[in-house]
Amino acid sequence: MTLKLNAEKREIFGKKLKFSRKEGKLPAIVYGRKDKSVSIFVPLKEFKKTWNEAGESTIIELSQEGSKNPLNVIIKDVAMDPVSEEPIHADFYKVEMDKPIKAMVPIEFEGIAPAVKELGGALVKVMHEIEVEALPKDLPPEIKVDISNLNTFEDRITVADIKLPAGIKLSVKKDETIALVEEPRPEEEEVKEMKIEDIEVEKKGKKEEVEEEEEKTEGKEEKK
Repeated sequence: MTLKLNAEKREIFGKKLKFSRKEGKLPAIVYGRKDKSVSIFVPLKEFKKTWNEAGESTIIELSQEGSKNPLNVIIKDVAMDPVSEEPIHADFYKVEMDKPIKAMVPIEFEGIAPAVKELGGALVKVMHEIEVEALPKDLPPEIKVDISNLNTFEDRITVADIKLPAGIKLSVKKDETIALVEEPRPEEEEVKEMKIEDIEVEKKGKKEEVEEEEEKTEGKEEKK
């Protein structure tokens, strides 16, 4: 299934963009290895849906008004609003279908780790995505990693353990850790036992404090 997104030319910048954002338009730019950046708007609702499906490693056909031929792009970067957590700007990179590109691909963990199920450990996902290099048509939507070989707390899954589809290279060192299992940490709960005498003393102390405050108040009223 080919993902598609419509774009319109943008001639609005700076503070004026807040009005466009209220209308559901997301400001963005398109650029390529040989091309200068072009400012555009894309529908925010459509972008969020496409981004959710494509991530940053799937080719999108970006149709621009006034142009018959759509551009093959990937989502290179997305700026988020820190409060609303909504996209406020996006960068699209124009790809050349015959040139390898680098992209971040999400990692999908599969299987059950015996060190978690049988030993009660906690799975630690050191990496959630990994950089790969491939032709645009070969970019995978995700990289699958099997965690069923994590039998003990000493076991590690590294980049070298990944089984890659044909035509894909990794851009990270092979000895880097992807996942491991940590030993369960003992929960130390200190419960303070309070004796009856302590409760009585505490009540007595509070009663004396109240009486002192009352005496001070009465003294002030008498002076008036």
